[in-house]
Amino acid sequence: MFTGIVTEVGRVVGIDRTASGRRIIVSAPGSIQGMRPGDSIAVNGVCLTATSLDGGEVTIEAVAETLARTNLGTLVAGAPVDLERPMAGDGRFDGHIVQGHIDGVGTVRSIGTEGDARRVRLGIPEPLAPYVVEKGSIAVDGVSLTVTACSAADAADPWLEVVLIPHTLDVTVLGRRDVGDQVNLEMDVIAKYVERMLEGRR
Repeated sequence: MFTGIVTEVGRVVGIDRTASGRRIIVSAPGSIQGMRPGDSIAVNGVCLTATSLDGGEVTIEAVAETLARTNLGTLVAGAPVDLERPMAGDGRFDGHIVQGHIDGVGTVRSIGTEGDARRVRLGIPEPLAPYVVEKGSIAVDGVSLTVTACSAADAADPWLEVVLIPHTLDVTVLGRRDVGDQVNLEMDVIAKYVERMLEGRR
């Protein structure tokens, strides 16, 4: 399990095509201390398995399903990526429950400046709109954020907004995002469980 608190912005140093997808090598000197092959790491919010370690680099493999459902398929050499190791059992819970299971890909629609902060509006897939609530939690590219505004749950063209403080802009890839960029979205798992339980009562 993750909490959406990014520990490092890594850099893609190589991408190789494989029979099942792509092998991605990421420079992550600050995140792989104590890591072993087989351990998990979140890359832009996607929970992946470290297949090998070499110096300050970690190699992960993304299958076709992962590439199709996330923005990892758009990565190129040199691209920055958000990294987070799983939360330790005795660690601090500073964000919210993040599984590393991406629900869909959103698109940056607008970026506004509010002092040193930025208000970002994201267009989101229609099926995800019911899981978004103002002041609720969402993970965007693996970053735990608070929804500051959102469209109606049944809107034909749903959206949500988040406000990024200077620290978030400095230490995550969100500070490098521009209009038109794709971002990984993971909705609050509690909302998904509630919906599932209600289905049995309808």
